[in-house]
Amino acid sequence: MNIASRRGIRKLGRTLLAATLIAGSFLLPAGDSHAESVRTIRVALYADIGSKYKSTVPFVTLQSNAAFNLESAAGTALLPVPANNKIRVSLDGYRVKVMETPTWQIAADAAKKLQASSDKPQLFVTTRGGASVYQLYTGPYVSEAAAKEGLTRVAKAGLSIPAGQTVAVKGNKHLLAGEFATSQEAEPVLSSITDAGFDAWKVLVSSADGSAKYQVWAGEAVNDSELAALQASAAAALPQLAWTAGAAGATGLIIRTDAGMDWISEGQAFHYILSGTGAKFVAAGNDNGIQIVERSKRTYRGDLEMSGLAGSLAVINEVPLEQYLYAVVGGEVSSGWPAEALKAQAVAARSYALAQGNRFDVANVVDTTLSQVYNGIGAEAPVITKAVDATAGEVLMSGGKLVEAVFSSNSGGVTADPSEVWNNGGNVFVSVLSAEDAAAVASSKKWYYVLLPSGISGYAREDNIKLTGDKTAAGLSIATATTKDVNIRPLPVIESSSSPVGKLNPGDNAVVLDQVYESGSYSWIKGPYTSAELLKSLSGKTSNSLPSSIVSLQVTQRGPSGRATQVKANGEILQVKYPDLFRSAFNGLPSTLFDIVPSGSYTVLGADGSTATISGSQTAGVLSASGKVSAGTSGTVVMGADSSARVVTGTSGFYFIGWGNGHGLGMSQWGVKGMADNGYDYRQILQHYFNNVTIVKE
Repeated sequence: MNIASRRGIRKLGRTLLAATLIAGSFLLPAGDSHAESVRTIRVALYADIGSKYKSTVPFVTLQSNAAFNLESAAGTALLPVPANNKIRVSLDGYRVKVMETPTWQIAADAAKKLQASSDKPQLFVTTRGGASVYQLYTGPYVSEAAAKEGLTRVAKAGLSIPAGQTVAVKGNKHLLAGEFATSQEAEPVLSSITDAGFDAWKVLVSSADGSAKYQVWAGEAVNDSELAALQASAAAALPQLAWTAGAAGATGLIIRTDAGMDWISEGQAFHYILSGTGAKFVAAGNDNGIQIVERSKRTYRGDLEMSGLAGSLAVINEVPLEQYLYAVVGGEVSSGWPAEALKAQAVAARSYALAQGNRFDVANVVDTTLSQVYNGIGAEAPVITKAVDATAGEVLMSGGKLVEAVFSSNSGGVTADPSEVWNNGGNVFVSVLSAEDAAAVASSKKWYYVLLPSGISGYAREDNIKLTGDKTAAGLSIATATTKDVNIRPLPVIESSSSPVGKLNPGDNAVVLDQVYESGSYSWIKGPYTSAELLKSLSGKTSNSLPSSIVSLQVTQRGPSGRATQVKANGEILQVKYPDLFRSAFNGLPSTLFDIVPSGSYTVLGADGSTATISGSQTAGVLSASGKVSAGTSGTVVMGADSSARVVTGTSGFYFIGWGNGHGLGMSQWGVKGMADNGYDYRQILQHYFNNVTIVKE
């Protein structure tokens, strides 16, 4: 990373870390990552970086409880933004001009109809002949073709367009009508143009000597021929002005007034539009941080760099690395965890961040789990700040190289081997036991898996039922409710979206088939998923064709930690690009450390070693004291060799019973917490999860 003074933080992004990650490698040469005392990191909040990352908005709304400046990319202060004032920033691109009206409510009502569509409305207000005119647009769009598609949709939206007006595509080519030293000097020229019926605005530009200047631009031409026609028309109407096409492609901040802060009542704010090839401006950070309303009202330290990328607005937060970690550690783990756990997370997060290089082209990292969770100042806490400061500059090294210290929430008792995740990772990552992952359920209630007299099976939390002391002939315990109307849940977790399957009352008996942890980050049960649901989820994620129906689904190969590395459907291998893809392939499973259990069938092992699968819709031969009889198997209780039991239902489907949450490679965050609870310090914790590493202070 790069060195910066507090004033020059944002300039670091132009040089950044020289080396990029070698394809397929988790390691970065240490010589490329060492830096002096102050480093910054570039975090993409909004950007279209192709297949690497895409998160875009039509504009951002910024505010701070302390004043901040809008500056040019070169550091020229263009204008101050007073404390508690909102401003909006967008990119000058293609838009659809929907209408003009002298009445805000008419424009707002039309905007409400467009709000739920992909054609996001923006409302500006201008003055023409001393009267307010409200101008409703949609966009911006990344191309003229996209804008034309938007125009077609807007035309079909059922809006009442004022007589004499036509919905039209507008572009980002403008005429230059003059340059002025101050805003006041520009005002008479601007008024003369708007009074003549042309759209025009004051524009902030940075002059050659570094000072801020004002220009007046007019028109929103889509192409050069349209711009030429506009120039001829403007020159005929206002021959006293020196009209040129000099604004086309020039860099500046178009100053407009936004009248669409909400659609309930009129509220106005300055709206600055980044215009010109390579346009880049900066909201210079202050000690209190700057809030982005569209990013869940999060407030960020450091600077917010705004530019155009792939036709969309890009917002990059350039922030001192250690301050970035204050928020990352707070976003990744609880501030209530032991100090040694927080320190371990700080070192891992710092190592990971420094290993990224220019992974996202214009940024080192993004603010989601694709990199590390980064939610700004709101995620910070004094104990986390203390942990980050206590480990300042410390990173993990192996063989003279910086370690990309990946981590996940919970490894389910054992971390993954690289072969089970992305088929790479080097010798730093090996599967190790992580018994302390159980810290995630230390305070959770267990659940009983029970069979009701009605034949319905489900789960009841342990504090709502009690064992009677009686047992069935098969040795299974009997339980009853401790309170009225105990809900029997389909899975061992309370979910508002899932209704109970039955109820149990005091005096009613239920057979206890098993006892499990509450579904969460340590262990979980998902399903049952039907064949149709699984085929829909698998679509596009396998390189081979899928069957028309899934009758059988089995894990047929596991890696060193027990994670699934091969799964067969109907006896055919489901070919995925890498094993960790099974998580998304099967309806978003928490991890690949799972078993698959069919809900409507069971497998019988014969004395000769042969197996047979019997479905819930079949009858089965049962050997009883009175001889062999046939019985329907739906509702049958099947007991395994370990005395665990389950109910065979009459419907087909598959349960996934698993452990852990995340890819499982490297450090397990809940395991870190458990180890810290048991007295290990952060160095011991990190050296347990990462193989042959040393902790180095840069």
